[in-house]
Amino acid sequence: MALDGAMLHLIRKEIEEGVLGAKVDKVFQPSRETLILAMRGKNMNRKLLLSASANSARIHFTERAVENPAQPPMLCMLMRKRLCGARLSAIEQPGLERVLLLKFDAHNELGDEITLTIAVEIMGRHSNLILIDERGLVIDSVKRIDSELSSLRLILPGIQYELPPAQDKCNLMESRPEEAAERVFYCKGQRLDKALMSVIQGISPVVARELAYRATGFTDSVTDSLSDAQREKLCFHLNALRETLNGRGEPNLIAVNGKPTDFTFFYPRQYGASAVSSTYRDYSSMLDEYYFRRDLNDRMKSKAQDILKLLANSSARIAKKLDIQRAELEKCAEREQYRKKGDLINANLHQLQKGDLLVEVLDYYSEDGATVCILLDPLLTPAQNAQKYYREYRKLQAAEQHLTGLIEQGKAELAYIDSVLDLLSRAESERELGEIRQELMDEGIIRRRKAAQGKQPPKLPPLRFRSDDGFLILVGRNNRQNDNLTLRESRKQDVWLHTLNIPGSHTVIVCHGDQSPGEKPPARTIEQAAQLAAYYSGARESGLVPVDYTLIRDVSKPRGAKPGMVIYTHQSTLYVHPDEALAERLREK
Repeated sequence: MALDGAMLHLIRKEIEEGVLGAKVDKVFQPSRETLILAMRGKNMNRKLLLSASANSARIHFTERAVENPAQPPMLCMLMRKRLCGARLSAIEQPGLERVLLLKFDAHNELGDEITLTIAVEIMGRHSNLILIDERGLVIDSVKRIDSELSSLRLILPGIQYELPPAQDKCNLMESRPEEAAERVFYCKGQRLDKALMSVIQGISPVVARELAYRATGFTDSVTDSLSDAQREKLCFHLNALRETLNGRGEPNLIAVNGKPTDFTFFYPRQYGASAVSSTYRDYSSMLDEYYFRRDLNDRMKSKAQDILKLLANSSARIAKKLDIQRAELEKCAEREQYRKKGDLINANLHQLQKGDLLVEVLDYYSEDGATVCILLDPLLTPAQNAQKYYREYRKLQAAEQHLTGLIEQGKAELAYIDSVLDLLSRAESERELGEIRQELMDEGIIRRRKAAQGKQPPKLPPLRFRSDDGFLILVGRNNRQNDNLTLRESRKQDVWLHTLNIPGSHTVIVCHGDQSPGEKPPARTIEQAAQLAAYYSGARESGLVPVDYTLIRDVSKPRGAKPGMVIYTHQSTLYVHPDEALAERLREK
């Protein structure tokens, strides 16, 4: 969902309490439509994220580390020139519109004090971030809007900035809830939630549905069907909404099947048992979590699109080849019939002669003494016919051995591709994607690119976690790192874990060295490591996941096996639930 004006009103208070009076220390532009202002104040350093992306426009504090381009864009350089050292003096919001005006006390090139403004417009595909000078003129913006894009409102350098056109809606902060309710009741024949959105300023569909649900017990009620009691309840809840906006609200993230789907500033009742709502300490941490989890997956998919397409095609090609080979292997099961016919011909050579087309002989392989008919080549002698059947038998026997090897090889290639697809789905940065891409180039699966100039970044280390018992737990990020972690860096007494028959990362409980207690890990640590192994696997969204664990000394790599592919013995199996909250809590920052 998009941020509504009501939640933006509450976020404004949070930002004012956090950085009002702070100075802009640095400006970053990690993507074309996103800015990050590093704010510095007394005993305080905060990063304020501003985004004008069509499907994720927002403003909030962030604690996430972001990857910035090697060369800052021109807009970023302009923002740094104008804003670095400026002090945030005020934040304004016109009514409950989805617009925030960030006011900064700055100095121009002559040293005169001026006020610069960043207009944060959160309006879906029309979202924008606009830098405005002391005269109200546009300096520049993330999205320049010319006459070809809009004839109503231009956003170009040097043009006077104007607020988006206001809508004729009730502002609950200024109007009485009863007045808003009366306007809703005039909307005859409409669904109550739709009527609420058309009348009340700054509320999103989830808020309108919640008001309808709390007033009537249903989200799809119609205005005409409201009883007097339901009308009174609606007025009551509109007044409660006003009180919420005068306070702080309650940041809630709504998830369905473990995936964040919505957020709001109250505890929602409309979903019943179909969704889980989690309360956060503030709006920034909630929005940071929601958009990070949603946008990370989309961003990584976009950057890995070429790899995903190639792997999908390779997977389909290998699967098709395996189907053909399995069908041919089934035919090889008939080879014994050829050997049997050869034996029966040899056993009856005395009654056969060249030129026979068919012979019926006693089948001494049969327990009931039945006879069997055997086709013969009239151009061959009986002995030659027997050899012909033997040759066909040996041909199918050799084919079976060859096909068995090819099928095992194909299954291994398919398992490797599945493991790479799983790793791609969990990649969190471009460096991780780069290492996976390099691995695929080394394996000859994708074409090798021209080597980049300059110093290459160091290899990423495994993910590090610390169990509640103090044991270090390492999780591989890609298949080559899995091999290195399991076969080179770990010791024989360390504990190795992996999901059973499911692609995933190698997980190791370190039982040696200064960073771990140096003894056999207790059951709690093994269970927590198993939960991490389940979470960093293709079964992340599943319920109960089987995870094998054994000692490193019982793990080995077959000769010629693909990266990340190992075999192991003496394992035990735990059934655990993947736990994202546990992974966040145990992860070393």
